[in-house]
Amino acid sequence: MNADDRNLLAEGSVATRLPAQDLDRARRFYSEQLGLEPVDERPGGLLYRCGGAEFALFKSTGASPGTFTQMGWQVDDIEAVVAQLKRRGVVFEDVDVPGFRTRNGIADIDGHYPSKGAKGERAVWFRDSEGNLLGIGQPVF
Repeated sequence: MNADDRNLLAEGSVATRLPAQDLDRARRFYSEQLGLEPVDERPGGLLYRCGGAEFALFKSTGASPGTFTQMGWQVDDIEAVVAQLKRRGVVFEDVDVPGFRTRNGIADIDGHYPSKGAKGERAVWFRDSEGNLLGIGQPVF
């Protein structure tokens, strides 16, 4: 394979960008509720790192629709993470649709992560101060 045949985009890193109408409010939420501090900042933006990946909050006049998961974390112990975040005031979404329901804030989802050899996933969702829908998942093996 020569250099022209490589997928250069696949070799790049990916970073999520989340809109924030009020960057100061968002900074407080991510600090106080999630325990995260920016590793870098510039006018109109905050950069965070988690587990080797990055995401940025950027000042935006537009609002997130919050109708789909915009960013998610994968964790090893979802119950411990949920308990910690609840103590910090995070409110988790309740979902009750056919074939999919949260219990104590956590949904058991069959069939997710087959590429990882998992038989499913346990997952939760919550909104940040700006209306962005965020998720946390734990593969079930």
